[in-house]
Amino acid sequence: MSALSNRINNLSESATIKMAKLGRELAAKGVDVISLSFGEPDFHTPEHIKDAAKQAMDNNFTYYTPVAGYPELRKAVVAKLKNENNLDYDFSQIVVSTGAKQAIANAVLCLVNPGEEVIIPTPYWVSYSEVVKLADGVSVFINAPVEQDFKITPAQLEAAITPKTKLFMFSSPCNPTGSVYSKDELEGLAKVFEKHPHVYIMSDEIYEHINYVDKHESIAQFDYIKDRVVIINGWSKAFAMTGWRIGYTASNKEIATACDKMQGQVTSGTCSITQRAGVAAYEGGLESVLEMRAAFKKRRDIVYKLLSEINGLKVNLPDGAFYFFPKVTSFFGKSYNGKTIKDADELSIYLLEEAHVATVGGDSFGDPTAIRLSYAAAEDKLIEAVRRIKEALGKLV
Repeated sequence: MSALSNRINNLSESATIKMAKLGRELAAKGVDVISLSFGEPDFHTPEHIKDAAKQAMDNNFTYYTPVAGYPELRKAVVAKLKNENNLDYDFSQIVVSTGAKQAIANAVLCLVNPGEEVIIPTPYWVSYSEVVKLADGVSVFINAPVEQDFKITPAQLEAAITPKTKLFMFSSPCNPTGSVYSKDELEGLAKVFEKHPHVYIMSDEIYEHINYVDKHESIAQFDYIKDRVVIINGWSKAFAMTGWRIGYTASNKEIATACDKMQGQVTSGTCSITQRAGVAAYEGGLESVLEMRAAFKKRRDIVYKLLSEINGLKVNLPDGAFYFFPKVTSFFGKSYNGKTIKDADELSIYLLEEAHVATVGGDSFGDPTAIRLSYAAAEDKLIEAVRRIKEALGKLV
């Protein structure tokens, strides 16, 4: 009999972390593995941000921090939201966390009671449904296939809402599909939420700056629902600060106070040095961000052309983030060397073992028909990875 709680036994391992681990294990045996499994920019953190961290240590920013973050950092977030998104918040409505993942967990655990429903469009980021499990909530999925550019319609949203619905969770730009909701599309969803005041909205905007169409649009811009929106954002993707572990929520005061209380009992305030680096990032302008975005767009175009040339893949052109989510059902039931591919997860394992390319099966993203490939890697690695994938898929008959 296991000594572990049902809570942890019912929780799934992160699929992205699992595939990255399998790739590292294979690489440790001397195999040349190209990893397209992790959502991590391959760029270095900009120098002015690292310099701020060094200065913070020299200036002895080495003590416990306020649970919700340094006031200077929270005020920098408020200024960013106003200047870039035309959204008005007070710094008391900002809670800084140890990564956007903790910010998401804080919000869900503070809002969702056991048995309450959380609507999640699929495909979705792997941790959404698992955090709902931790809250003893019930995930309700809305399918948004590639034919809809992986975006739900207002009619689908309306049909999914019940008296038990407490929260709606989504990301734009989206992980794992790269789809981006336009202002008109967000307004269509907002009009539905206006009719259902018991439903809160968690808007994950961590890929905000990796957006290849117009400017980023937040669903919080619609005043009639803004008080029910919890924005999730952070520094990891835009500023290549994944290892720094820093994210935040922007919400109404009641939710912010609750997230502060929750975090105070779990981790308290995030790293003092990281917070000082975060201030420098937001006050230092977007020059480095725009350079990275241009590089990602170039990579996207290269990979899209190469993936489009592979028979059997159904792929669309994503408008943001740094992922492709091609449909791979045409390979189900095919075999090579006595191994038959039954689903997308098995195809990902096959690509790792045969092509030595790490991808992630779509089942954990709520769509078992696809696999996720990250193009946050150097161009030569991406070209070689797709060549290997094409060769491996060509062996399946």
